[in-house]
Amino acid sequence: MPHLELSLRCRAADESRYERALTDVGAMSVTLLDPRADTPNEQAILEPGVGETPLWADCLVVALFDDDVPRDALLAALEAADPGLDLGSASFREVADQDWVRAWLDQFQPMAFGTRTWIVPWDPDLPEAARAANAAVVRLDPGLAFGSGTHATTALCLEWLDGLDLAGTSVLDFGCGSGILALAALKLGAARAVGVDNDPQAILATTDNALRNGIADRTSVFLPPEEPVATYPVVVANILAVALDALAEALAARVAPGGVIALSGILIGQDGALVERYSAWFDDLVVAQREDWVRITGRRRAH
Repeated sequence: MPHLELSLRCRAADESRYERALTDVGAMSVTLLDPRADTPNEQAILEPGVGETPLWADCLVVALFDDDVPRDALLAALEAADPGLDLGSASFREVADQDWVRAWLDQFQPMAFGTRTWIVPWDPDLPEAARAANAAVVRLDPGLAFGSGTHATTALCLEWLDGLDLAGTSVLDFGCGSGILALAALKLGAARAVGVDNDPQAILATTDNALRNGIADRTSVFLPPEEPVATYPVVVANILAVALDALAEALAARVAPGGVIALSGILIGQDGALVERYSAWFDDLVVAQREDWVRITGRRRAH
């Protein structure tokens, strides 16, 4: 069924009040947008610092309600919930319902990485190259978790994994999101993959994708407090640069002597400091670039 969308403009300092009031009057979802989106003045927010929630100076707060909610009554309820809200910018529109899963699948086409790794949605026919005997095919439904292969950071990591000899190895996917990297490693021959993520949705998504790919028996997924700390010959961490910096010692400790690591989620210009940081534990540090993003790889020293 269709939905009613309400948009309001506010200052960043007041965003929490608007979000709270909208939730109190029954909003099914509340989304924050840049009111200058799709204009030359749009301000991109690419990476927050630890503990930061950066917002634009002005925000567009967009809330969804059932389509049968009376508009005048909704505005009156908002005013009663917080008389200080400025409702003068309020605008409504009807949002047609659609099959969001179908819409996503229509845009998600089979993608190749390296020489034999394929990420595909559940239902399409496989391209001829993906039917090769040595093809590593991951059928994916990322759900609400990050990682479908379409982002440059994920692609960089997939290409790196594709170039390794993973036969019989154990792989740690730190910040696993949808599980795409852990599952690709298993399809490429790894004996076992461990995923770690601080988002419970990522734990669910990785577990579900592992089950659907028939490799759940070789996949383990943990929230950070539950992770059994161990060392691995292969570690991949596709997270943000600020987190890679903060977790450098912990990630280095998870790589076995002589093992390899791939770090991604790094914007151009952030790689220099991270290369210096990780040089305390790793040799052969190499930077690879794709679009505005980079990947750093290295080998753990024996001592």
